[in-house]
Amino acid sequence: MNILCYRYGSIVEPDIIDGFKELGNQVSEICLEIYNKNTTPLEGLTALKDELMRHSYDFVFSINFYPFIAEVCNIFQIRYLCLTVDAPVLELFSNSIRLPWNRIFLFDRAQYEDFHPQNPECIFHLPLAGNPARYAPVIRNATPDLIRKYSADISFVGSLYTEKCPYDRLQTEDAYLKGYLEGIMDAQMQLPGCYLLEELLPDIIVDSFRDAMPQFYIPPENSRRDDRAVAAQYYLCPKISSTERISIMRSLGSRYPVCLYTGSDTTGLPVRNCGRVKTHTQMPLVFANSKINLNITSRSIRTGLPLRIFDVLACGGFLLTNAQSELPDCFSIGEDLDCFSCEDDLLAKVEYYLSHDKDRAEIAHNGFEKVQKYHTYPERLLQMIALAYGLS
Repeated sequence: MNILCYRYGSIVEPDIIDGFKELGNQVSEICLEIYNKNTTPLEGLTALKDELMRHSYDFVFSINFYPFIAEVCNIFQIRYLCLTVDAPVLELFSNSIRLPWNRIFLFDRAQYEDFHPQNPECIFHLPLAGNPARYAPVIRNATPDLIRKYSADISFVGSLYTEKCPYDRLQTEDAYLKGYLEGIMDAQMQLPGCYLLEELLPDIIVDSFRDAMPQFYIPPENSRRDDRAVAAQYYLCPKISSTERISIMRSLGSRYPVCLYTGSDTTGLPVRNCGRVKTHTQMPLVFANSKINLNITSRSIRTGLPLRIFDVLACGGFLLTNAQSELPDCFSIGEDLDCFSCEDDLLAKVEYYLSHDKDRAEIAHNGFEKVQKYHTYPERLLQMIALAYGLS
C-alpha cells in the first residue's frame, strides 16, 4: 500500500511509520506541523490537498483526529485512518467524524463508547502497542556509567500536571460551586476503575462552572457541543490526576527512594527530581534499570491503557500500575505486570517487590514476552488495516 502520514510530532509517529514499512508499505509524510507549531488548519488542508493531487495514496493516516483531513479525504474519496493516543481528543466532537471515508480507531473503550454511535460502521476500539525493537539496542549498548545513572529502586516518568492543569484557572467566589466540585473530585479519586464524574455534574453546576472558567472550551462551528463531558474530562480529570500523583509521590517518597523524571515543580516533595528524559534514548534505560516502574494513568483515560504501560514492558521493565478495566484484555495481572488499587495497596506491593527480586524479574520477563508476541506495532497495524478494509 501507499500511505500518506500527516504528522504533528507525536512520540509514537516514528513507531507507526516503521510499523507500516515493516509490513511492506510505502510511507510518505507531511511534516509542516512538526516544524511550525502555529500551522493553521487551512495551511494543513492546502498541503494535504496538494499532495493528494500530485500522488496516489491508498489511505491517509494521522495520530488523533483532524477534522480537515476527514473533510479532504471525503472529497477525494480516500480512506482516512487515525488512532487516538490521548484523552480527551476534543476534535472528536466535530461532525466530521460522521463522514463515510473515516476509519477512526480509539484506544480507550470509554472514548469509543462515547463516539461510536456517531458513525457505527467507521469507528473502532483498538489498544495501543509497544516497540521492543526500537528500545533493544539502546538498552543493550548502554555503558556501565549509563546503567548506574538510570538504576533506581522506584521510578516514575511523567508530569505531575501542576504546570498544565486548566482547572486552576477557575475564577469564582461561589463557595458551593467550589465545594461541590472538590467533593466529586475527591469521591472520584477514591473510586479507581469507576468513572462517575459526568453523572455527578447536574446542569446547574455545569452552567456555573462554564461561566466561572475563563475561556471555557467552546467547540468550533460544525461540532457537537457537550459541556458536561468537556468539564469532566478536560478540566476535572487533570486536576484529579495532579492531586493523585502528588499524593502518591509524597506517600511513597517518604518511605522509599523515588526517582521522578519530570519537568514539573517538585518543591516540598520527598523525591529525587531527575528532570525530563528523552523518549527514545534515555527513557528505555530508566525502564530497564529500575526495580519498579510506576504507571499512574491520567484520569482522562477512563478505561484504556496508556502508552506508558506498553513502553515499560517493551523495555523489559517491571511495571506496577494503577488498575484500569481494560488491563485484563491485554495482560495477566500478577504474571505480566502488577497493579494497585489504592495507596495502601501500592505501598504494600512496593515493599513486597523490592524484597522479592526473582518474582519481579519473572513478571518483567513475562510482560516483555507478551508485548513481543501480541502488542507490537506491526501486529496492531495489521489489525487496524483489517478493520479499515473489512477483512477477517
